[in-house]
Amino acid sequence: MSVAVGATWAIAALSTAGVIGRPMRWPEWIWAVAGAGLLIGLGLMPIHVAGTAIAKGLDVYLFLIGMMLLSETAREHGVFDWVAATAVNSARRSTGRLFLLVYMTGIVVTTFMSNDATAVVLTPAVFAAARKAKAEPLPLLLACAMIANAASFVLPISNPANLVLYDGRMPPLGQWLGSFALPSVASIVVTFIMLRLVERRQIAGECACEVVRDRLSAGGKLALAGILLTAVALLLASGFDMQLGLPTAAAGIATGLGVSLLRRQSPVPLVRGISWGVLPLVAGLFVLVEALDRTGVIAIVSNRLREMARDPVQAAAIAGTILAFVSNLMNNLPAGLIASTAVAQAHPPRIVTDCLLIGVDLGPNLSVTGSLATILWLQAIRREGEDVGFWRFLKVGVVVMPTALAAAIGARLLMG
Repeated sequence: MSVAVGATWAIAALSTAGVIGRPMRWPEWIWAVAGAGLLIGLGLMPIHVAGTAIAKGLDVYLFLIGMMLLSETAREHGVFDWVAATAVNSARRSTGRLFLLVYMTGIVVTTFMSNDATAVVLTPAVFAAARKAKAEPLPLLLACAMIANAASFVLPISNPANLVLYDGRMPPLGQWLGSFALPSVASIVVTFIMLRLVERRQIAGECACEVVRDRLSAGGKLALAGILLTAVALLLASGFDMQLGLPTAAAGIATGLGVSLLRRQSPVPLVRGISWGVLPLVAGLFVLVEALDRTGVIAIVSNRLREMARDPVQAAAIAGTILAFVSNLMNNLPAGLIASTAVAQAHPPRIVTDCLLIGVDLGPNLSVTGSLATILWLQAIRREGEDVGFWRFLKVGVVVMPTALAAAIGARLLMG
């Protein structure tokens, strides 16, 4: 191994460890950007190559900008409080029923708007619901985080990582459902059962009922309409095999500006309220993956995948399981990028690629920094004064994720 390759691996490992562990409580993006900057500064990656790697994430950046604008607009104009009051009153004093409502809502939002939308848009509403219901917020927030990954392969648009893994060459919707309908059901049901079991004490008993639900303002109605129209736009874009970033960004900008004009307010406070650090985080991760590719790591993975594919069923089960756990060591976005490049080089049978997708989507339910959606979820709850440490999440994830993963991969293998 050359000195340059060893140094690249070390920097990537340290940067990833910083994103996961957040030493000194510094934000995740600082560690990803620091690693990318160090690679460039030491001459291990030419600056133009880093620029090309960053540009690869353009669609992801646009998607996140749109979702964050929608979320902040809805939060500022009372949409989350209105939704929360509706959910609490529908629960009729049962914390368990409120837990189920949150989980079912998460399935819908994740399926039709993506797991990042569940993290960014639904999480604040769930926290508001817990506050109004005078219930322990963490079990409800965990339901929001877990379903964001468990339902993220129902449709191609349910997770941007799906687009990454298939490198934009998405199979037709009928073929997609033929591969993932049963595994999705298995993932969603098993995740709910295990999470409900782990959190049974916290969601036992009664919660508040008949809380006051303020009338939704004109700005709130427009923000809610913007979210619903965005869901429709994403479905249409997916149907026409279009990238999702631009329509999402356009919808978020239009909604934010429209509400600001309606209320005759400046959009500047809205923009300031967004957690922009997620964008340099993603950019830094793209640079780190490109650096690893230049060291030959992906070629090694590709060759190993090609050898394993001689027994497609065994290869699918092993590769999907390994990728699920690796996603927690380096975040599923770079893990998905590496897997995507390896798949493009190895051309394994479809069942192997499908199980890799299940692993990269569902695996992050093990740890709190396993996916971009969970990092967004963390940022959302920190804004509300709540936080979940690595070990607290892991205590739940170590029970929930492996069982759901086994169920989903097993369902896909049974389909042949």
